Amino acid sequence: MTHRFPIRVYYEDTDMAGIVYHANYLKFIERARSDWVKAQGLDQNAMRERDGIVFVVRRIEADYLLPAKYDEALEVRTTVRSLTGVRLVMGQEVMRDEDCVFRAEVTAVCVTTEGHPVRLPAALRRHVH
Repeated sequence: MTHRFPIRVYYEDTDMAGIVYHANYLKFIERARSDWVKAQGLDQNAMRERDGIVFVVRRIEADYLLPAKYDEALEVRTTVRSLTGVRLVMGQEVMRDEDCVFRAEVTAVCVTTEGHPVRLPAALRRHVH
């Protein structure tokens, strides 16, 4: 199942050449992942406050394929590549119509608020499998 998240490129997202600044793609895919987590029925604030755990990104591999420009409508497409008890690997593509402008593979894990690794929430593991 692919989660879709719309993005509009604003002036603040661009560099001096008028194209999306490279670091902003990471913001775009972060927003989409947060929206995906919420769509799975998980409340990240409750996870932190009640359980003392948070999601963190452990690894990102990214490819910048085409420039995106001011005022373009983009869509972040997110899919689960693999899920274990402790690791979630997601594929994310930023699309302009049917053209992929940016692609990333993101590995996320959970840690306690003190930074110790823990298992992913059981509700997430049940929902995704």
